[in-house]
Amino acid sequence: MKRFALGLALIFGMAVNAFAQNDLQPLAVIKLSKPETITVKTLKARVNFVLKQYEPYGMTELTLDQKKEVLENLIIEKLINQAAAKDGLSISDSQVNEQFLRTFSQQIGQNVTEAQLNETIKERTGKSLDEYLKENSGMNTSEYKAYLKNQIIAQQYVLKQKRDAIAGVQASDEEIRKAYEMNKATFVWNDMVRLFLVMVPKGDDDAAAKKTAMDLRASYESKPASAANDIKNSDKNGKSYRAGDIIVQKTSQQAQQLGWNYDKILELFGKDTGYLSDLTETANDYQFYAVLKKYDAKMLGIGDVVQPESNVTVYEYIKENLTSQKQNQYFSQAAKDLGKELDTSANVERKKTGEALDKLLNW
Repeated sequence: MKRFALGLALIFGMAVNAFAQNDLQPLAVIKLSKPETITVKTLKARVNFVLKQYEPYGMTELTLDQKKEVLENLIIEKLINQAAAKDGLSISDSQVNEQFLRTFSQQIGQNVTEAQLNETIKERTGKSLDEYLKENSGMNTSEYKAYLKNQIIAQQYVLKQKRDAIAGVQASDEEIRKAYEMNKATFVWNDMVRLFLVMVPKGDDDAAAKKTAMDLRASYESKPASAANDIKNSDKNGKSYRAGDIIVQKTSQQAQQLGWNYDKILELFGKDTGYLSDLTETANDYQFYAVLKKYDAKMLGIGDVVQPESNVTVYEYIKENLTSQKQNQYFSQAAKDLGKELDTSANVERKKTGEALDKLLNW
């Protein structure tokens, strides 16, 4: 029995070793400015990232041809990054962090630091930022930032090469008006309310957090207008508490983003302008809000503003988005064209092709 068990252990060990060796198999070497190898492991990581993006749509695996396409895109990406480095283009870690936080701030609806982002994700999902990113992208925070850095550098290089051509791509008036007519039903306001919202994280001192929240509320109650400005402009905002104006829609999605239940959202919309809430406690903080203004639901015409207190009309919003889509399409094709120009035998050595490549991509 012991010999049999040992034999199984050896077989399983050999199998694991074979898989590990396969993952280290080189698929291509990029050598425009320095040797950089794309291995099976590198490709698997990128395929996993792609699948994470399409997971909500039911995609669970890529075909052999799709994996090859991902590989070719990886080659182009690395060629462009090496060409950018050769051209002297670079980006600092602080610029990467800024873009990283800007992306999440737009999703959350307010500007956040990385510590605040971690805290917000923890409140809403119960996961750390690292865990959340790993689950949704297949990368941890540092890996995601490295990926983001490469993307930004590649974008800068393509923009430098094709700036004038890309800027010339614009949505026409006819395209804008057609897009409005085809999507008219989507241009609506839900019932909305503008709040002054204050949240004080509990941290390690629950009592101190509660006192801070009570003091801030008392200050606001006595002199709402001046106190709101003082609270928002204080250097403590973003450190010991978070405060600011926020537009809240009467939707379950908005309730989830705020960490509220739907009953609390409905209760909010029953309050009059000027209402100041009691101090409430959540698992992670103390909160209070004041109702500043209310907006009724309505259909939007092409000349209406897209959201309360905005100067952007529906027409301008559609123009910006259509132009962005057309420029992104042009940009993607320009990136591929530049990649193909750089994809020479001197710059790229494909280690596996034909049946040998097919065999390695059979996972």
